[in-house]
Amino acid sequence: MSAESNTPAVADPGPVTAEDVAHAVELAVSALRPALDADWDVPAGSLEWTCWETGEHLADDLFSYAGRIGSLRPSTQAQEPYGWAKRRPEGPANTITADREFGPAALLDVLEACGGLLVAVVRATPSTARGYHVFGISDPEGFAAMGVVETLLHAHDLARGLGVDFEAPADLCARALHRLFPDAPAGFAPWPTLLWLTGRGELPGHERVGTWRWYGAPRAT
Repeated sequence: MSAESNTPAVADPGPVTAEDVAHAVELAVSALRPALDADWDVPAGSLEWTCWETGEHLADDLFSYAGRIGSLRPSTQAQEPYGWAKRRPEGPANTITADREFGPAALLDVLEACGGLLVAVVRATPSTARGYHVFGISDPEGFAAMGVVETLLHAHDLARGLGVDFEAPADLCARALHRLFPDAPAGFAPWPTLLWLTGRGELPGHERVGTWRWYGAPRAT
């Protein structure tokens, strides 16, 4: 773990931006690209989903967040009624998938494309826009933060399953934590804190987390 990762988060690290989404996706893809020849049908870390399913789920999340806040008429009542399917009963329900014939490189291409959609939408959408999410009606910054969190966490899951290294930068984690996790414990490094809050790690003096959520509603200023 780097010295940066061991540094506690500052009180207000600033807003989550479209550039943060792009950075998170770039970090994930760069970390996973050396594993193109690995077995992507093994579980992704502690998840029941395979690495391939998890990669598709992540791309689907980024696409969904772009659609929710970037619609010409965003809904605050329910998510968009896209069609979806599961590759197997135990897997995730996705609208976005990748053609398995073209292998993991194509899956990473799909991930980058969906990440690019969210980046473009966050850049272009007025801050006054609001869209539905089960964890709270949110704004463009909130959906950007959701995209960052989903990307960092699932990159961690995939890296564990595929046998490669992944560690998220402290500043990126700190901004996402500040936006979505108002009850995050203070005094700990941002990346271990994010992993603990989402049931993926330990934090000294705190019991391991089972059920978890974030809070998407815009924070009071």
